[in-house]
Order: sequence, then C-alpha cells, then structure tokens
Amino acid sequence: MSEKPVRRRAPGMSPEERRAMIVAAALPLVAEFGTAVTTSQIARAAGIGEATIFRVFADKDELLDACMVEAMRPDHAVTEIASIPLDQPLAERLADAADALSAHLARMGTVAGVLHSTGHRRGEPGVRPQPGSREASMQLIGDAIADLLEPDQALLRLPAEKVSKVFLGLLFVRSAVLPTSELVEVFLHGAIKEELA
Repeated sequence: MSEKPVRRRAPGMSPEERRAMIVAAALPLVAEFGTAVTTSQIARAAGIGEATIFRVFADKDELLDACMVEAMRPDHAVTEIASIPLDQPLAERLADAADALSAHLARMGTVAGVLHSTGHRRGEPGVRPQPGSREASMQLIGDAIADLLEPDQALLRLPAEKVSKVFLGLLFVRSAVLPTSELVEVFLHGAIKEELA
C-alpha cells in the first residue's frame, strides 16, 4: 500500500501582501460595480474565503478606499513608460508614453467615477484616501518621460526635464479631438507649417 503524498500549504502571505492581492482582485470588480460589489464576489475573484478579507480590512469601505489609492498610484504608468524601447524614433516613444498615461488616467477616472456615482463615502468631508501627493506622482511620471527624451537631448531646445513637464502639461489639457499622433507632431514640430522654398 503506497503512502498518500503529504499536502503542503503554500507559504503564508504577510498582511501587506494579502491586502495587495485582494485589492488587485477587487479593482476590476469595483470598476464594474462600484459600491454594489460584494465582499463575496471579491473573495471569489481572489480565490480566498470571505472572512480573509476582514482579517486585513476593517470593513468594505476600507477595501474600497484601498482600491482608489491603488488606482491613483502612478507605478503602472511609470513601469509602462520605462518599458518603451529607447531605440524607437522620438515621436513613437512620446506617442507610447502618451498612451500609457492616458490608460492610467482612464483607470483612475473609472474607479473614482464609479465609486462616486454609487455613493462611496458621499457627503463625508475629509474622508478621501490619500496616496502619495499629486506632485510626487507627477514627478515620477515626468522623470520617466525625461528618461525617454534623454537619447535626443542634443536635439532639444530645453533640458529633457523641462520638455517632459511641457509635454505632460499638454497631455493633461488635450481633448479627444486631437489624436495622440497629431499631439506629438505639434509638440515636436510646432503648429506652423514649414514655409515652401
């Protein structure tokens, strides 16, 4: 008679790792259902028991706050921008960076919008989750874009850090009327056509 193999439990997660895993599973559900999402749905998506959620979050509101904080973090955009190959032409690098930032802003806007529209903490002043400061987030994204510009520094009129800030400013005020490729074209070459010789 052969012995049954001994099942070993996977190593336990720290509370921080468990929180991060739960938030990662919850984010798509929060974006879809807002405050109507249930902790049971989140537990199923995370592959855990519902009680596990309440070992690391005091209540559902704290979990929803953690989802908002995660959606606001610039890490995803910075990683995406940092992965853009520096051997691509500058216009392509900037277009890819603009797309990465647009995806970050859309994700943040989706989560914030659905939570607000479904009543998360509505009417409670001062209860807004505070991730890193907006300035710190913008600095991280700006530095990543400056790194993209660095190979072409000799072609730039200003240091890469300043050009990066101008580019970010354009991205934040652009409208859907201007496609990314046209925005980059105007940014790099101006709005005036070259005069014919």
